[in-house]
Amino acid sequence: MQVMIVFALALVASVAGFTTTQSQARAADIKPLKVLLVIGGCCHDYEHQKDVLKEGLEKRANVEVTLAYDPDKTTKHLNPVFESADWASGYDVIIHDECSANVADLKIIDRILKPHRDGLPAVALHCALHCFRSEGWKNPETPTPWQMFMGLQSTGHGRQAPIAVNYVDKDHPIAKGLEDWVTIKEELYNNIAGGLVKTGHPLANGKQDNNESIVTWTNLYNGKSRVFATTLGHNTETVADARYLDLVTRGLLWSCGKLNDDGTPMAGYGK
Repeated sequence: MQVMIVFALALVASVAGFTTTQSQARAADIKPLKVLLVIGGCCHDYEHQKDVLKEGLEKRANVEVTLAYDPDKTTKHLNPVFESADWASGYDVIIHDECSANVADLKIIDRILKPHRDGLPAVALHCALHCFRSEGWKNPETPTPWQMFMGLQSTGHGRQAPIAVNYVDKDHPIAKGLEDWVTIKEELYNNIAGGLVKTGHPLANGKQDNNESIVTWTNLYNGKSRVFATTLGHNTETVADARYLDLVTRGLLWSCGKLNDDGTPMAGYGK
């Protein structure tokens, strides 16, 4: 009888070990998500932030980040990557981290938005919220095409000062288990409509002095594209903060449908 029990236990252990090995092998075979980081423009240390983001994301998740860096420091220059109609071809997700407020040609904006209208996921960081200001960008009643994509209408910010970040949906996979924190001196973006577009969902608020605004959220653009966005990330020290990189990594994986409900990467997509 004891021999049979020992044999049964050994068989169970063998099957479990085989199953685990199979799962690990399948996870190892998963190809990295192809990420295009569109970055550059006015007012920020993009020269260094591009590398901080690339290294931080690739360290945390099974992703391969390609840089589309524009060294031009004005608000009027279009990142060259957008000159092609199929600019997003071959990528699983786009990170918008550009600062091009005065690129306002609707034909160009439409070209940039098309792959996202068709369902391509996106991550929007900081000044991406203030890009592509076409006519009416200050009107809280009528969001511009870019503002509808972003999910929030922001037109400016005040002085730089620490922001107290408070997660308001702690059960969302992106925020699950993340601790509230206080940034270094950062910019609290305004919100002229007082909330998100109807397809948006708030994840965190930020409080600076007596002002409070949504600083992190999700948006379902055109009923197809998952968008994760945060207004945080003006200074390189913030971008390099592990709490920031952890948040952005989760947002990216969530946008691609690769984040578990408990906030961990799906098998094969973690590091």
